[in-house]
Amino acid sequence: MRVEHQIRAFEQIFKSYDGLLPLHRFLFAYFKQHKQMGSSDRRWSSRYIYSFFRMGKALPEEGPLIRLAVGDFLCNVTPSLVTATYLPELHERISLPLKDKLQLIMDQFPSFKLADVFPFHVNLSDAAATDAFLESFFIQPDLFLRVSKGHTDTVKGILDQHQIPVQVVAEYTLALPNGSKLDQVLPDHRYYQVQDLSSQKTGNYFKPEKWDYWWDCCAASGGKSLLLHDLEPSVQLLVSDVRENSLNNLEERFQQAGLKKYQKKVLDLLQNNEQDLHHYEFDGILLDAPCTGSGTWGRTPEMLYYFDQRKISGFARLQKSIAGNVVKYLKPGKPLIYITCSVFKQENEEVIAFLEENHGLKLEKMEVITGYNDKADTMFVARLIKPE
Repeated sequence: MRVEHQIRAFEQIFKSYDGLLPLHRFLFAYFKQHKQMGSSDRRWSSRYIYSFFRMGKALPEEGPLIRLAVGDFLCNVTPSLVTATYLPELHERISLPLKDKLQLIMDQFPSFKLADVFPFHVNLSDAAATDAFLESFFIQPDLFLRVSKGHTDTVKGILDQHQIPVQVVAEYTLALPNGSKLDQVLPDHRYYQVQDLSSQKTGNYFKPEKWDYWWDCCAASGGKSLLLHDLEPSVQLLVSDVRENSLNNLEERFQQAGLKKYQKKVLDLLQNNEQDLHHYEFDGILLDAPCTGSGTWGRTPEMLYYFDQRKISGFARLQKSIAGNVVKYLKPGKPLIYITCSVFKQENEEVIAFLEENHGLKLEKMEVITGYNDKADTMFVARLIKPE
């Protein structure tokens, strides 16, 4: 009877969800509305719906409950009633390594193809290792902290004291299990920022110099600006975004981090902003471009199920337009740092080729940051120089 109860809860959530909201926000609202669901119900429902979506479009000929059982088997190391019911011969082997479990599923379901999990794989950047990237969708990414210089031991000590598992990834980078509750444990944001490992690695491309004037033109919540400021505290900053509420969140985050000297503007970079920017010249521009976010779908696997492939070309056009509109404010000899959290070559290498051909920028270096090897997001970064 218990498995029937769990299945019914899963089916009700799946029927209610249309992919318009991020799944975690939908679940928060759904559980708030259905207060009769206890903590165990919420925990199992969340596990099942995420496991289901991590299957992407694999095994399309099977019913949703078989697909759920396969997804739950591949994504978890502890057994469930669903795997015991629908995969009884595999149920006790759930703790095996992922590659072994994938082989077991392929043996039992000959129509299972890893490529179907991410049906957009033909659009992948050439530098991405396809199989490793696809396998990563069955692994929950970690939560990463970027710790201020000199405070790694302090922050780690507090986490250890509260028995929160933590791994030192680099001198100033810590990895925690996703979902770790930090607000009460680490209330002082001067000592750390929540920032994905791959996002932190984009800072290797910034190379700011003392007293530079930089523009973070799609600043969102300001993570890249805070990284830039940590690399060179003397940098002067202009931050802009088309969404005023994002800049309000940024302002709160900057205040918590102790970053006080900056300008902010609400700007639509698809429009002519000459009236606001006619006298500005920058020593560096950060363009963390709006994108599909496909490199982050390990955190939002519902996108594997609901994403419309036609959106890729739309984002590519958007990125080219924004880049073309901002580069005019870059000083000669200075860098444009182009960043996406996408794995699609149309949003990455093809945009770089466009900027070289149409705006005369010179590519210094570009990279697909393969976060799928580190339980992190996968990102793209390029450093382009405006000719003298």
